Amino acid sequence: MRHLLIPLCICAAPVLADDVSDYGTLNPDEMTWQSYVQRAEDGETGMVICSMGYALTKSGDHTSARTLFQNCADDGYTGAMTWMSQLDNNGLGADYSPDAAAAWDRRAAEAGDPVGKFNHGINLMRGHGIAQDETLGRQLVAEAAADGLPIARRLQAAGYDLDEVTPDADNWKYAPLF
Repeated sequence: MRHLLIPLCICAAPVLADDVSDYGTLNPDEMTWQSYVQRAEDGETGMVICSMGYALTKSGDHTSARTLFQNCADDGYTGAMTWMSQLDNNGLGADYSPDAAAAWDRRAAEAGDPVGKFNHGINLMRGHGIAQDETLGRQLVAEAAADGLPIARRLQAAGYDLDEVTPDADNWKYAPLF
Protein backbone atom coordinates (compact mmCIF):
# COMPACT_ATOMS: atom_id res chain seq x y z
CA MET A 1 0.00 0.00 0.00
CA ARG A 2 2.85 2.38 0.79
CA HIS A 3 4.27 1.97 -2.69
CA LEU A 4 0.96 3.29 -4.09
CA LEU A 5 1.01 6.41 -1.91
CA ILE A 6 3.96 8.06 -3.69
CA PRO A 7 2.50 7.72 -7.24
CA LEU A 8 -0.86 9.00 -5.97
CA CYS A 9 0.80 12.07 -4.45
CA ILE A 10 2.68 12.74 -7.67
CA CYS A 11 -0.53 12.45 -9.72
CA ALA A 12 -2.41 14.75 -7.33
CA ALA A 13 0.29 17.46 -7.38
CA PRO A 14 -0.97 19.20 -10.56
CA VAL A 15 -4.48 19.38 -9.10
CA LEU A 16 -3.14 21.07 -5.99
CA ALA A 17 -0.88 23.51 -7.88
CA ASP A 18 -1.71 27.19 -8.33
CA ASP A 19 -3.63 28.31 -11.40
CA VAL A 20 -0.76 29.32 -13.72
CA SER A 21 -2.97 31.73 -15.66
CA ASP A 22 -2.62 34.08 -12.68
CA TYR A 23 1.01 34.58 -13.72
CA GLY A 24 0.41 35.73 -17.30
CA THR A 25 2.05 34.15 -20.32
CA LEU A 26 4.71 31.81 -18.99
CA ASN A 27 6.46 31.01 -22.24
CA PRO A 28 5.84 33.97 -24.57
CA ASP A 29 6.39 33.81 -28.30
CA GLU A 30 9.23 36.34 -28.31
CA MET A 31 11.24 36.01 -31.49
CA THR A 32 8.68 35.70 -34.26
CA TRP A 33 7.36 38.34 -36.61
CA GLN A 34 3.91 37.74 -35.19
CA SER A 35 5.11 38.66 -31.71
CA TYR A 36 6.59 41.92 -32.99
CA VAL A 37 3.37 42.77 -34.82
CA GLN A 38 1.37 41.99 -31.67
CA ARG A 39 3.66 44.19 -29.61
CA ALA A 40 3.21 47.00 -32.15
CA GLU A 41 -0.56 46.51 -32.10
CA ASP A 42 -0.32 46.86 -28.31
CA GLY A 43 1.36 50.23 -28.87
CA GLU A 44 4.95 49.22 -28.12
CA THR A 45 7.77 50.72 -30.14
CA GLY A 46 11.54 50.58 -29.98
CA MET A 47 14.52 50.22 -32.23
CA VAL A 48 14.20 46.44 -32.60
CA ILE A 49 10.45 46.52 -33.22
CA CYS A 50 10.84 49.34 -35.74
CA SER A 51 13.60 47.51 -37.58
CA MET A 52 11.39 44.42 -37.93
CA GLY A 53 9.19 46.45 -40.28
CA TYR A 54 12.00 46.27 -42.82
CA ALA A 55 12.10 42.47 -42.67
CA LEU A 56 8.32 42.29 -42.90
CA THR A 57 8.09 44.50 -45.97
CA LYS A 58 10.97 42.68 -47.66
CA SER A 59 9.11 39.41 -47.02
CA GLY A 60 6.01 40.84 -48.70
CA ASP A 61 3.92 41.35 -45.56
CA HIS A 62 3.35 45.06 -46.17
CA THR A 63 0.25 45.27 -44.00
CA SER A 64 2.14 44.09 -40.92
CA ALA A 65 5.09 46.31 -41.82
CA ARG A 66 2.73 49.27 -41.91
CA THR A 67 1.55 48.49 -38.39
CA LEU A 68 5.11 48.60 -37.08
CA PHE A 69 6.21 51.59 -39.15
CA GLN A 70 3.08 53.63 -38.35
CA ASN A 71 3.58 53.29 -34.59
CA CYS A 72 7.30 53.95 -34.86
CA ALA A 73 6.78 56.99 -37.10
CA ASP A 74 4.20 58.35 -34.68
CA ASP A 75 6.83 57.99 -31.93
CA GLY A 76 9.32 60.04 -33.97
CA TYR A 77 11.45 57.38 -35.68
CA THR A 78 12.33 59.14 -38.94
CA GLY A 79 13.46 55.94 -40.65
CA ALA A 80 9.94 54.59 -40.15
CA MET A 81 8.55 57.78 -41.70
CA THR A 82 10.59 57.28 -44.85
CA TRP A 83 9.48 53.65 -44.99
CA MET A 84 5.83 54.71 -44.68
CA SER A 85 6.49 57.04 -47.60
CA GLN A 86 7.95 54.20 -49.65
CA LEU A 87 4.94 52.00 -48.91
CA ASP A 88 2.46 54.77 -49.81
CA ASN A 89 4.40 55.75 -52.93
CA ASN A 90 4.24 52.19 -54.21
CA GLY A 91 0.78 51.14 -53.03
CA LEU A 92 2.16 48.46 -50.71
CA GLY A 93 -0.24 47.35 -47.98
CA ALA A 94 -2.65 50.17 -48.89
CA ASP A 95 -3.67 52.23 -51.89
CA TYR A 96 -1.06 54.16 -53.86
CA SER A 97 -1.00 57.68 -52.39
CA PRO A 98 1.61 60.20 -53.52
CA ASP A 99 0.07 62.78 -51.18
CA ALA A 100 0.53 60.54 -48.14
CA ALA A 101 4.04 59.62 -49.29
CA ALA A 102 4.99 63.30 -49.63
CA ALA A 103 3.55 64.04 -46.18
CA TRP A 104 5.71 61.32 -44.60
CA ASP A 105 8.82 62.63 -46.36
CA ARG A 106 8.01 66.16 -45.20
CA ARG A 107 7.69 64.98 -41.59
CA ALA A 108 11.03 63.17 -41.78
CA ALA A 109 12.67 66.24 -43.35
CA GLU A 110 11.25 68.54 -40.69
CA ALA A 111 12.65 66.19 -38.04
CA GLY A 112 16.11 66.62 -39.61
CA ASP A 113 16.48 63.23 -41.30
CA PRO A 114 18.84 63.43 -44.33
CA VAL A 115 16.88 60.80 -46.29
CA GLY A 116 13.67 62.65 -45.49
CA LYS A 117 15.23 65.91 -46.73
CA PHE A 118 16.39 64.22 -49.92
CA ASN A 119 13.05 62.55 -50.62
CA HIS A 120 11.04 65.66 -49.74
CA GLY A 121 13.34 67.72 -51.94
CA ILE A 122 12.79 65.39 -54.88
CA ASN A 123 9.01 65.44 -54.30
CA LEU A 124 9.11 69.24 -54.37
CA MET A 125 11.24 69.30 -57.52
CA ARG A 126 8.80 66.97 -59.26
CA GLY A 127 5.60 68.30 -57.75
CA HIS A 128 4.79 64.71 -56.78
CA GLY A 129 2.23 64.56 -53.98
CA ILE A 130 2.92 68.20 -53.17
CA ALA A 131 2.95 71.53 -54.99
CA GLN A 132 6.04 71.90 -57.14
CA ASP A 133 8.78 74.15 -55.75
CA GLU A 134 12.05 73.39 -57.46
CA THR A 135 14.02 76.01 -55.51
CA LEU A 136 13.01 74.63 -52.10
CA GLY A 137 13.49 71.09 -53.41
CA ARG A 138 17.07 71.81 -54.44
CA GLN A 139 17.70 73.48 -51.09
CA LEU A 140 16.59 70.34 -49.24
CA VAL A 141 18.70 68.09 -51.46
CA ALA A 142 21.66 70.38 -50.78
CA GLU A 143 21.02 70.06 -47.02
CA ALA A 144 20.92 66.27 -47.34
CA ALA A 145 24.21 66.41 -49.29
CA ALA A 146 25.74 68.61 -46.58
CA ASP A 147 24.54 66.03 -44.03
CA GLY A 148 26.66 63.50 -45.93
CA LEU A 149 23.99 61.58 -47.86
CA PRO A 150 25.84 60.08 -50.87
CA ILE A 151 22.83 59.98 -53.22
CA ALA A 152 22.12 63.65 -52.54
CA ARG A 153 25.73 64.46 -53.45
CA ARG A 154 25.33 62.38 -56.59
CA LEU A 155 22.20 64.33 -57.60
CA GLN A 156 24.01 67.61 -56.99
CA ALA A 157 26.97 66.47 -59.10
CA ALA A 158 24.53 65.66 -61.93
CA GLY A 159 23.16 69.20 -61.88
CA TYR A 160 19.96 68.08 -60.13
CA ASP A 161 19.01 65.93 -63.13
CA LEU A 162 16.42 63.62 -61.57
CA ASP A 163 17.12 60.92 -64.16
CA GLU A 164 20.39 60.38 -62.30
CA VAL A 165 18.56 58.95 -59.28
CA THR A 166 15.33 57.62 -60.76
CA PRO A 167 15.02 54.51 -62.91
CA ASP A 168 13.47 55.09 -66.34
CA ALA A 169 10.79 52.58 -65.40
CA ASP A 170 9.38 55.06 -62.86
CA ASN A 171 9.03 58.01 -65.26
CA TRP A 172 5.33 57.28 -65.79
CA LYS A 173 4.72 57.80 -62.08
CA TYR A 174 6.28 61.25 -61.95
CA ALA A 175 4.83 62.65 -65.19
CA PRO A 176 2.62 65.72 -64.75
CA LEU A 177 -1.07 64.82 -64.49
CA PHE A 178 -2.23 67.89 -66.43
